[in-house]
Amino acid sequence: MRNNTTLSISEARSKIFDIAEEVQKPGRYFTFTENGKPKAVLMSSSEFESWAETLEVMKIFPDLGKDVAEAEKEYQKGDYITLEELLAKDGFVLAEKPKKKYAISSNIAKKGSKRPKKNR
Repeated sequence: MRNNTTLSISEARSKIFDIAEEVQKPGRYFTFTENGKPKAVLMSSSEFESWAETLEVMKIFPDLGKDVAEAEKEYQKGDYITLEELLAKDGFVLAEKPKKKYAISSNIAKKGSKRPKKNR
């Protein structure tokens, strides 16, 4: 199945509820035409938000690929600082991490050890 379907606006109007359901599938979108020319595109709101966020990131970090490659080289050379070091440099002090402890209620432990008998 193709991810893109092209329909005239008139045809789309009669199928709008089906189209609205179909665009909920990942990567699915519809191009609507008027007089044979593309006029609009319909995609799910989550897909649109994802594209909008990607474009925003691309504006903020126009050379992201280059930046990542440079950071990987620096990491390989050992030329980096840890998050803790960065925060300490800015005056933040991290609290000591407590050791994780897990517990289970003794009532639950007792219930879990008894298996119910099967009725025959």
